[in-house]
Amino acid sequence: FVSFLSADYERKQGSWNGVNIEVYYKHDYNVDRMIEASQKSLEYFSTNFSPYPYRQYRIFEFPRQRGTFAQSFPNTIPFSEAIGFNADIRDPRNIDYVFYVTAHELAHQWWGHQVAGADVQGSAVLTETLSQYSALMIMEQEYGAAYMQRFLKYELDNYLSSRGTEVLEEMPLYRVENQGYIHYRKGSLVLYALKDYLGEDTVNGMLRDFIREWGFQGPPYPTTRDLITRFRAVAAPEYQAVITDLFEKIVLFDLRAEDSAYRELDDGRFEVTINTTARKFEADGSGEERPVAMDALIDIAVLGEENNATGIPEVLYIAKQRIYQESQTFKVTVDKRPVSAGIDPFNKLIDRIPDDNVKPVTEED
Repeated sequence: FVSFLSADYERKQGSWNGVNIEVYYKHDYNVDRMIEASQKSLEYFSTNFSPYPYRQYRIFEFPRQRGTFAQSFPNTIPFSEAIGFNADIRDPRNIDYVFYVTAHELAHQWWGHQVAGADVQGSAVLTETLSQYSALMIMEQEYGAAYMQRFLKYELDNYLSSRGTEVLEEMPLYRVENQGYIHYRKGSLVLYALKDYLGEDTVNGMLRDFIREWGFQGPPYPTTRDLITRFRAVAAPEYQAVITDLFEKIVLFDLRAEDSAYRELDDGRFEVTINTTARKFEADGSGEERPVAMDALIDIAVLGEENNATGIPEVLYIAKQRIYQESQTFKVTVDKRPVSAGIDPFNKLIDRIPDDNVKPVTEED
């Protein structure tokens, strides 16, 4: 692809470690935010994956009449005014998609430009899904893990609704065929969940080795089989089935918080009894589902009061517990009075009805 951009632009500059950052714009609302996102992304990606290979990085605004997208060329990003330059991101309760899209497009300087996948099923995972993951790590670094629930919920809702409009066949992630709802939306959830299980350092270390092996190489090009093989190599035995479910199958959960209660202890802490329901399903390409045995490590959490500005609740307790039957009960102790509790509260897993994962807790009589 090729892009031609010409306009009477204003220009604003920034820098990162000798790399010149430039934004060419007509609307200045979010230019500073784009520069900040570029600086933080360059730092994270260069530290965790490989050095940024150019002396400059440029963003060019183009009119919304030409589309509502951004596209990554070597060191240059055409960026629609409609998804960044005229966005209102002043409300901290909203997703900062200016920051996110900037990070995603910059991530393509690694995923797509340094590593290019073979022209086969799943190739979009090596470009788009890995760029989604990279941008998610920048978002988490900027806002914290609890904030990520909003973005993951957005991705989950889009994936679930788009499954119903599939006209051919839904593919598992590793065989995705130009299906954006899979390599973007599901891909975000899969890589974030994988990071949650294996650890950020483990995933980033594997990706760093992957670039070292495949970066700037000619044929044969890597496939998702190569990516999965390397994830398996760094994953403990208990996570091999997780990798299979995430990449090679279409797996959905039905996780639900039931009525939970707490009581105040003599030492001022609070014992919370959490009741959950959990089921697991496997689907084929046509959407037909069948129940399968449940044996998974899933977050159980107790949440406190919401932050007035952001609406994000305080996490009083969160830990992965083994979920192996449909109904289970957990008892945990927290230091502050709980407000709500549940299972997979931040929507890391693909849950068919994510809105019932957390419920208010009541005080025992």
